Amino acid sequence: MLSTHLKDTVTFQDSVSSWEESIKVAAEPLLNQGNIKESYIEKMINNVHEFGPYIVIVPGVAMPHAQNAGEVNSTGVSLLKLEKPVLYPEDKEVSLILVLAATDSDGHLDLISTLAEVLSEEDTKEGLEKAESKEEILRLIESAE
Repeated sequence: MLSTHLKDTVTFQDSVSSWEESIKVAAEPLLNQGNIKESYIEKMINNVHEFGPYIVIVPGVAMPHAQNAGEVNSTGVSLLKLEKPVLYPEDKEVSLILVLAATDSDGHLDLISTLAEVLSEEDTKEGLEKAESKEEILRLIESAE
């Protein structure tokens, strides 16, 4: 399920200037496909300003998301892999940013659950951090699902 959502939404970038930019860049494929509105991106960024770096779910991995109040048109997931980690609040280094956008809380929970399973495998997480292609990332996630 996760790999299906990521089929057209994986991007690679050398670096970003801030954690806010990392969320914007990571969410761009979902915005371009019409899954989300621009306001959803701002809402994700505002959540971190308000609640801190709770979206850094394991070392090196952030999962920006927000409650849908009409900003999510269709459920989607995107992934940005940074060559150089970006610092999130509290000096948390992040190089993988997975944006979640769900039309309802059930879809949200299913995606979070699948992602948690994938990232709980240390080999898979390390593989994602070292991956150099979209195909490699999709293969790793498919094998862990």
